[in-house]
Amino acid sequence: MPYYKAITLNEHTTAYFWKITEDVTSLFRAVSMKDTSLFRYENMKSESHQKGFLAVRMLLQHLGYTDYNLVYDETGKPHLMVEANPSPITHHPSPNIHYPLPNQKYISISHSHEFSCICISDEPMGIDMEKLKEKTLRIACRYMDVKHLENLSETDKIEKATVIWGVKESIFKIKNETGISFPEHIFENPFDLKDGQCMAELHFNNTIEKFNIQFFKVEDYIFVCAFPNQ
Repeated sequence: MPYYKAITLNEHTTAYFWKITEDVTSLFRAVSMKDTSLFRYENMKSESHQKGFLAVRMLLQHLGYTDYNLVYDETGKPHLMVEANPSPITHHPSPNIHYPLPNQKYISISHSHEFSCICISDEPMGIDMEKLKEKTLRIACRYMDVKHLENLSETDKIEKATVIWGVKESIFKIKNETGISFPEHIFENPFDLKDGQCMAELHFNNTIEKFNIQFFKVEDYIFVCAFPNQ
């Protein structure tokens, strides 16, 4: 079974990884999905996206949950229902409710190529997982200040650009607000790759919010998790 590993980020937060080695048919047969999830799956054009979607459900089942525990609010943000015997959910929770409710946990989801990942926590967080590739560096000027890449080797430039993309993606998943721009609103403080952590800020709607960031490599991927600095 390609359950890969779990990494504890703090006393409230754990990330779980699934390395996708199965074909899409095997994954599909192994998971149970509610009708809304099946509809989403059947409308996916890419087999890679289908595998990532199904592998997330495999992770949930590995942890004792099912697809029925996973619900989405009206902004599209996922929430994890943790009651023992959840009923099928046919409605979306209101975005005006403060989450998590007593029977819920925070969850964030990411998948990229051969990996799917979920992070479960008692506190807000957002994650991103990206494969290291030259394209991320090639388009870096579109989403970051390239001064952060000065005096680095080509390999380190790719890695750092990927971390920064993950920082911005993770913060966006936490906020999930229309109008947030990666280059114009999310700013990472200077950091070294060896540190495995950094700080970042979101400047949006006349407010500044700070975030604590953790990052590390998983094979040839970068995993990033952002936490609001409360």
